[in-house]
Amino acid sequence: MAHTDTQMPLAVARIEDVALGIRSFELVQRDGTELPAFTPGSHVKVQTPGGAVRKYSLCGDPADRHRYVIAVKREEAGRGGSASMHEQLRQGDVLPTSLPDNAFPLVDKAKAYLFIAGGIGITPIVSMIRSFGELPPAPWKLVYLGRDRASMAFVDDLMQPPWKSQVRVHHDGGDPDKAFDLWPLLEKPNTAHVYCCGPRGLMEGVRDMTGHWSPGNIHFESFNEGGGVHADDQPFQVQLARSGLACEVPVGRSILEVLREHGCQVASSCESGTCGTCKTRLLEGTPDHRDMVLMPDEQETSIMVCVSRAKSQRLVLDL
Repeated sequence: MAHTDTQMPLAVARIEDVALGIRSFELVQRDGTELPAFTPGSHVKVQTPGGAVRKYSLCGDPADRHRYVIAVKREEAGRGGSASMHEQLRQGDVLPTSLPDNAFPLVDKAKAYLFIAGGIGITPIVSMIRSFGELPPAPWKLVYLGRDRASMAFVDDLMQPPWKSQVRVHHDGGDPDKAFDLWPLLEKPNTAHVYCCGPRGLMEGVRDMTGHWSPGNIHFESFNEGGGVHADDQPFQVQLARSGLACEVPVGRSILEVLREHGCQVASSCESGTCGTCKTRLLEGTPDHRDMVLMPDEQETSIMVCVSRAKSQRLVLDL
């Protein structure tokens, strides 16, 4: 039975290995009709063969209305969603899919774009670049970082004309001493819009290096829904001041998930702490902020319920 978020049954038209451990899936309407339109940076949710619902960026050209393309990295330490996509999904299968949503939109009429991608984080950014066509609306550069070339999806496409001159590919072999130095690109604030997607460490580094930029010019996307589990996580209680509801948030579950289970609907989009949609007023308690959005002066009175947790035993929210 399809999940409530994934009511669009799409057929798997093509499967291709696009890098070591990364497989792309081309999804189409079963009757060959056009798919709902999407904008650069969009994602869809799919119900994996294992039953889990996972979010994947659309990495094709938004002008192509007859197919969605997603790329899935097999996560050996994950919860089984990506493994089931790699092991069980076959050409011709039906994959329950959501309508496209965009928590990482490309700003129109920007004066310049700087894209920073780490590993599988290239997926939403390659869609943005494809959308530019032959006449980009503004100058752009891409810094694409990875462990080695074999594990970097779409790298061969990106290193061909007309994109090659705007792309810098760097692989460090897993050696921190060989990491790419982003500081020269970010030291002096300018009018460019910075788009960063990749591992949490990369995004936190970019966030720290752009603290003196205009916040509206810095954009992040993450695939770590729910924020991941930390070794020192503890269960805590959330109390809703307006409704009186009190519930426990266990380790491994987000506040947002628990609130939904109890009938409290909070607006959300990325569910990874990067878009700001689920920002909620905090009345009491000490939060453990894990988002990429809140400014320091907001952290005492707001919380992103999709990823953040509590340092105190209880949080009181204005809900």
